[in-house]
Amino acid sequence: MTRSPDDQMALVAFMQAGSTSVYAGSWRHPAADLRFLDASYYAELGRLLELGCFDLMFFDDRLAMPGIYGDSVAEAVRYGARPIKLDLSTVLGVLTGATSRIGLGATYSTTYYTPYHVARTFATLDQLSRGRGAWNVVTSVNDSEAQNFGVSSHLGPAERYDRADEFLEAVTGLWDSWEDDALILDRESGLFADPSKVHQLDYHSAHFDVRGPLTVPRSPQGRPVILQAGSSGRGRDFASRWAELIFTGDPGIDVARSHYSDQKARIAESGRDPNSVKICPMAYIVVGESASQAQEREQMFLNDLVHPMASLTLLSELMNYDFAAHDLDDIVTDELISSTTGIRGLVENLRTHIGGTVRIRDLAGHRATLLQGPRFVGTATQVADQMEEWFTTGACDGFVLAATHFPGAFEDVVRMVIPELQRRGVFRKQYTGATLRDHLGLAKPEYVTPARGDARV
Repeated sequence: MTRSPDDQMALVAFMQAGSTSVYAGSWRHPAADLRFLDASYYAELGRLLELGCFDLMFFDDRLAMPGIYGDSVAEAVRYGARPIKLDLSTVLGVLTGATSRIGLGATYSTTYYTPYHVARTFATLDQLSRGRGAWNVVTSVNDSEAQNFGVSSHLGPAERYDRADEFLEAVTGLWDSWEDDALILDRESGLFADPSKVHQLDYHSAHFDVRGPLTVPRSPQGRPVILQAGSSGRGRDFASRWAELIFTGDPGIDVARSHYSDQKARIAESGRDPNSVKICPMAYIVVGESASQAQEREQMFLNDLVHPMASLTLLSELMNYDFAAHDLDDIVTDELISSTTGIRGLVENLRTHIGGTVRIRDLAGHRATLLQGPRFVGTATQVADQMEEWFTTGACDGFVLAATHFPGAFEDVVRMVIPELQRRGVFRKQYTGATLRDHLGLAKPEYVTPARGDARV
């Protein structure tokens, strides 16, 4: 793959509105800020990432406390395995006021919310942030979430994605229910808006009936940016149809190159321009003033901070399967995989990365420690070398950076790594546009009048 000298990598901060980063032991780090129930904590993180010119900060979410392991939330609570998840609409409201340029995104489920609710939530975010909103589309993963919404068990993968396709059709139709110039606001004549440019949706499908129109006008960037992270075959097809930024979990560069090539081909097959979609694997950065200092920091994260029970608790949540009856050295068989309804693409990627045989301890470590993504470890120069190799050799269009702890991991990136990437010309020195689409180099979607009466295709 050959990139233009003007190509810039995308950098996305992977956030959690709760007690840990995606790294389950982060709360135990001696430098971790534990003010996760304080609004100022999120405001300060947003300003820090904006100082580093990050494209976007987006928040992961789950709609239940991890409670699959042993059919209890006790271990999640005892060991801090992400038992706290704040409501993201409020957190993003804080960040909308605290920042002015960085993109702001959140995870919302297509399984337990409704299209109108999600469309209005993200249209409001996009308006109030002046075009910086993003929605990370998920189908949710386990029975604990289902039971919090009055359903006994989670939907299977096929039905989840069928519902999600219809959900996106309804949401995008609602976002287009106002034309760009519908608002008039003529005080003298008393004309507020042009009713011929505000359209009823009347969307009907197997899962949804949505009348519309939306009560929020079209936003400065047309519609919020769509993020998606499916890694199974069906997940990749869904991303090919809908996503504008695809978040991957590829543990090594060879796996990432294969995924990148496959996903770009699927995007083209779906009739979209592959260059209009950014593909960004999750990665950790462990940077030090010297290589030895960085390696010492890495060993602390790998060995000292994650309790094994926290790992198993989070693995059970991810796979929607109770691992309490298994030993850590049990092999993950095809039979075991088929008995889960969680994220199967994770197992496929991990098998490729480690050579075929995957044990439960490998899966647990992948979920709860730094094994979940590649680690770029070393001095700022060494870390930038690794990131640049991925970016320039067909493995990615940028990175979703996960923090080993808050705020120190991102402070190190902003202070040491960002200046080195800027010096090399692969990352911006300042924001040149106003919207998230500007940052990512994505065109504003053309307005499409919603078709009434039938599902949109």
